[in-house]
Amino acid sequence: MEGNGSLIGEIGLYALILALVFSLVQGTLPMVGTHYGVGAWIAVARPAALGQFIFITLAFSMLMLGYIVSDFSIENVALNSHTDKPMLYKISGVWGNHEGSLILWIFILALFGLSVALFGSNLPPTLRARVLAVQGLISFGFLLFTITTSNPFTLLNPPPLQGLGLNPLLQDPGLAFHPPFLYLGYVGFSMAFSFAIAALIEGRVEPAWARWVRPWTLAAWCSLTVGIALGSWWAYYELGWGGWWFWDPVENASFMPWLAGTALLHSAIVVEKRDALKSWTVLLAILTFSLSLLGAFLVRSGVLTSVHAFATDPQRGVFILALLVIVIGGSLVLYAWRAPALKSGGYFSPLSREGGLILNNLLLITACATVLIGTLYPLFLDVITGGESKVSVGPPYFTNTFIPIMLPLVVAVAIGPMLSWKRADLYGALSRLRLALAVALLVVIIGWYTIENGSFLSLCGLSLAAWLFVGALVDLGERLKIGRVGLGAVWRRVIAQPRATYGMTAAHMGLALTIFGIVASTSWETERLQVMRPGQTADIAGYALLFVGVKDVGGPNYNSVRATFEVSREGAYIATLQPEVRTFTDPPMQTTEAAIRPTITADLYAVVGDPDGQGGWATRIYHKPFVHWIWFGAAVMAGGGLISLSDKRLRVGAPGRRKFNRRRAKVTAA
Repeated sequence: MEGNGSLIGEIGLYALILALVFSLVQGTLPMVGTHYGVGAWIAVARPAALGQFIFITLAFSMLMLGYIVSDFSIENVALNSHTDKPMLYKISGVWGNHEGSLILWIFILALFGLSVALFGSNLPPTLRARVLAVQGLISFGFLLFTITTSNPFTLLNPPPLQGLGLNPLLQDPGLAFHPPFLYLGYVGFSMAFSFAIAALIEGRVEPAWARWVRPWTLAAWCSLTVGIALGSWWAYYELGWGGWWFWDPVENASFMPWLAGTALLHSAIVVEKRDALKSWTVLLAILTFSLSLLGAFLVRSGVLTSVHAFATDPQRGVFILALLVIVIGGSLVLYAWRAPALKSGGYFSPLSREGGLILNNLLLITACATVLIGTLYPLFLDVITGGESKVSVGPPYFTNTFIPIMLPLVVAVAIGPMLSWKRADLYGALSRLRLALAVALLVVIIGWYTIENGSFLSLCGLSLAAWLFVGALVDLGERLKIGRVGLGAVWRRVIAQPRATYGMTAAHMGLALTIFGIVASTSWETERLQVMRPGQTADIAGYALLFVGVKDVGGPNYNSVRATFEVSREGAYIATLQPEVRTFTDPPMQTTEAAIRPTITADLYAVVGDPDGQGGWATRIYHKPFVHWIWFGAAVMAGGGLISLSDKRLRVGAPGRRKFNRRRAKVTAA
């Protein structure tokens, strides 16, 4: 096995080195060629991107092969895998560690570069070459970091008989898919960054540029939405504390680029439709990817202690910090130099759809700034005081700063699509939203009289969710002219409507569902913490949970203490819940496995803890109204993004001449 391990490791390392060479060629020759007009060097961009992708794919495949065959002559496999581990977690172990996750990051970078090389034939040749060159330089930085400080193919001689195993907290389906989606989001924003840098170098940003940027940004945004939702869902059912978001610094590291990316999506619309906000949109593209890189620094530098973070040595942190300074600092210097030449061609009134999108951007970026300050302030204070002052910024700070910014944003999201371009009538827009306003007020009134322990702020949160949900439907109804034309004309408008319209409606409705789930689950959650003995019953939210007892059970690579609760309501049996405490040996660790009975309206959530030594066991039982609507709403948002992404108007290429469509013209005239 040692010989095979050496072969796998050597092939993987040589593939990384060759990928490094190709990335350097991709990042330099096309950039120089575009500057001096050397066509042969410009043409190097596509084959260099292909070569880099081939070799990074080979390296990634070799590392995965090492995990699949449990090749412990590779140190990375020995430290993060075990022969008894299920195959799913052997594979996910590839990116469940620092070195392997970097290979995944670079693989996705190369994949995006390859996509531009293969499917960007309609892009102007110089722009495509510059975009691929910037992608190549980003890959070069990460490949150099990987080879010099984080080699995943370091060999062990002699190899151990068994591996140490993956962190048990990461041995979960949610965490198997969570990092790839996050990285698709993080790295996807590199495409917007590359297009922004290429545009700054060329000194030209046009509506067509926004059309090229939007698909990549939208794809990254959808992936990041799914990744954040999976991480939140995993924290909810795996960590056993009953929450789904704790404002952990590493959680924030993924949330900040999502906020900035959302602003970028909306800002790019203004560039495409009105040839305005060019400079601001380019800056947003730079900031969004910069926040993704900042997240990488926070996770890998060792400055944070988190269940999500990879604790690494300071040398790696210094390298990533230097990379961060070069990429962010260099791009901002280039922006300061070239941005004044980007003149907007569209003029508009503050009260217009453009103005609404600007308000959207300002609120999103302000919210992102509050999260950034709360995340970095303890680190800055620690550096300034030399570690003598330790300050923790927790949920109260974020609740008191983030939520007040988001409230007007939610109000504005429903109004914005009702405004016309260039100049709008606010009174007319609000009058068309009277149904949404009526439903929002009705929710407050009904909730006030029917919901026990309902604070006024909680009811306002529900009304905002209703306002946004109904407002999205009203906007769609206005576009289809429901109630103003016949059913046949409505149906023709349904068919002729761009998919991006349905995608926007779905995304806004998904946000409303998520807000509803957040407000309901946090405002009306019920909790019972007690020590229970077999035969005792705990009552919660009309349910009776009979504690039957505990027993020892075995798993594929762990031993477990499993408790059993029989759930009944008004004497009728409902379900059986079996929470566990699992004890892993490789590596040694205990994990809590919550038992959850999900329904449309609420979750019953049971956790068992330690024995009290007198026959009793610590138990925690929660009743969480509508908590699953949080992730259902996130799925609807991501689905809306995918619907928009399927719109034929969003293509990686220059816009072609539109063919005259008699049916569409007739529908528009109607």
